Amino acid sequence: MFIDIILLLSIAVALVALFQRIQLPPILAYLATGIVAGPHGFQLIVEQADIELFAELGVVFLMFSLGLEFSLPRLLSMRHLVLGLGGGQVMSVGLIFTVLGIFASLYWSQAFVVASAMLMSSTAIVIKQLAESKLLNTRMSKLSISVLLFQDIAVVPFLIMIPLLAQQSGNVMLIAEQMGWALVKGLFAVSLILSVGRWILPTVFKEIALTRSDELFVMSTLLVALIAGLITHWLGLSMALGAFLAGMMLGEGPYRHQLEADIRPFRDVLMGLFFITIGMLLNLPSLLEDWPRLIIVLVVMMLTKIMLVFVLAKSLGESSRNALSTGLVLAQMGEFGFVLLALAGKLELLPLPLISTLVGVGVMSMAMTPWLINRHQDIVRRLMFQSKVVPKSGLSSPLPGQYIDHVIVCGYGRSGQTIARFLKIEGIPYTVIDRDPVRVQEALNGGEKIEFGDASRREIQMMLGVDKAKSIIITFKDTEKAIELLKIVKPLTDAKVLVRTTDDSTMQKLQDAGATDVVPESLEGSLMMVSHVLAISGVPIKRILKRLQHERQGHYNHLHGFYFGGESNIPFEESEVLERLHAIRLEQGAYAIGKTVAEVKLKEVSYRAVRRQGVELTHVHPDFMFAAGDVILLCGPSRYVKRAEHRLLGDWAG
Repeated sequence: MFIDIILLLSIAVALVALFQRIQLPPILAYLATGIVAGPHGFQLIVEQADIELFAELGVVFLMFSLGLEFSLPRLLSMRHLVLGLGGGQVMSVGLIFTVLGIFASLYWSQAFVVASAMLMSSTAIVIKQLAESKLLNTRMSKLSISVLLFQDIAVVPFLIMIPLLAQQSGNVMLIAEQMGWALVKGLFAVSLILSVGRWILPTVFKEIALTRSDELFVMSTLLVALIAGLITHWLGLSMALGAFLAGMMLGEGPYRHQLEADIRPFRDVLMGLFFITIGMLLNLPSLLEDWPRLIIVLVVMMLTKIMLVFVLAKSLGESSRNALSTGLVLAQMGEFGFVLLALAGKLELLPLPLISTLVGVGVMSMAMTPWLINRHQDIVRRLMFQSKVVPKSGLSSPLPGQYIDHVIVCGYGRSGQTIARFLKIEGIPYTVIDRDPVRVQEALNGGEKIEFGDASRREIQMMLGVDKAKSIIITFKDTEKAIELLKIVKPLTDAKVLVRTTDDSTMQKLQDAGATDVVPESLEGSLMMVSHVLAISGVPIKRILKRLQHERQGHYNHLHGFYFGGESNIPFEESEVLERLHAIRLEQGAYAIGKTVAEVKLKEVSYRAVRRQGVELTHVHPDFMFAAGDVILLCGPSRYVKRAEHRLLGDWAG
């Protein structure tokens, strides 16, 4: 088994890289891996049982992630579209495909399963492609997401019904009886898991979060998903149903983003194995021999879904352009369709040749999806016989849970809270991320917009919409963590990144890492004191503001460096980095007398001023020549200031 998995992953890595180059989704690469390695390809994998076990766990984690995204507030805010357009699409497409399946000589139970699989659209591909095409906040996108949301919810009853259909062989009364019993068990499972999630898990995850242990948090997440799946499995229901409920109960809490980020690597790898096992069901030689039927099924499926979505959207008052665009976006078969087909194949409810044909239809429709989304405007224009190019759909308000043109505040200490308060006063959209569970819960109780999670995780920044953010504020004191975060966000966004630090000792490091601006608290505090002193001294407010702006634009030039004293309580490491001021008097015999600044060649320090016969010269150019009695004011890190003093006085002439 170990060799089989390594072999599969090796092929998958190569094919994913190839498919990415030709801009096809990774799902198709996994399916192609299954075709190559499966029994109808090169037969590289003989024993599939162990791989299918891991693949089933992939479905469990996929449903857990789906549960994290599902929330009652989100559903209620979109209920008109979700229930109207989404519910109408599922029922109408399902009914028509079921009837077509019966006319094609399938048992009604088989026709129902086929219809359930074909009515699904690909949430993963559609959302990813809409995001890459900058279309996520269009009206067409909102309509599409409403349908996808209802489809995702509909997966749960389908997962319950398919095993019942397989067990009862089409006996309607027995199926109805079993559905009733399954409903009772389902309600018990929902009550049990949601009760545990409401009263026990928040406390458990709060204690886990307090440990600040990434490993413990990840293991606890996996354990919760698997235990919830095991509970529903014991009740004779799908493991995926339990995982969905577990995700849903945790999705309402503050740990949603961190949970999703932690489980995503496991989900993606295991889902890759799942799609590989689906690809193994694809009998490519047989499909090539029977390609006319494949093309007919593909065309009928896509045209039917496009037309029904168009009619439903129009009946809800949507424009023809948005209705048709939505139909084009949702025309493909989705990953949950493969989940249902795999379950039906495992239960021998559908014959393998039919599953192979349907998988082929799904693969081809998925391959067409990126092109359909990118070209939907041109297709709509041609189908509606419009001579002029149709402009992009107008932007709608962001969907619940989405972010756009907002500020991301990383860290919710005193600085983060102060920033958030002023953003709220000015009506600027923002979100906050913090890893202190007590603080997060307190803020949530107070109605703040805050999420629990590690801000330095790329996945969490993507969930917070870093690619669409206006600015990012880093408020925590850990410089190394701030640099790590800068390295993550800079390739993802063009937003300005403002970093707060204690003093100016790490300004250059942070700027080199990509910070747009660095705000040292000690220097800003000094500036505020200066502004108050100047104000009470009678300096006009405009001149004060101009002076403050000049200092900030000059990177606090006049605030760098200070005189060390005998009571300066500064650690050795900081004293070697912080800039200090040091005055040096050139007595007779000093090395620098009679030499220019360029000839002395001091390194890593700057000349703040030279005082000669009571006159202070602040502009020290390279041709300036030193004379006996000059007092030189140097600024720089301690070790370089000491070297410069030795150089000027002649104690060290190297």
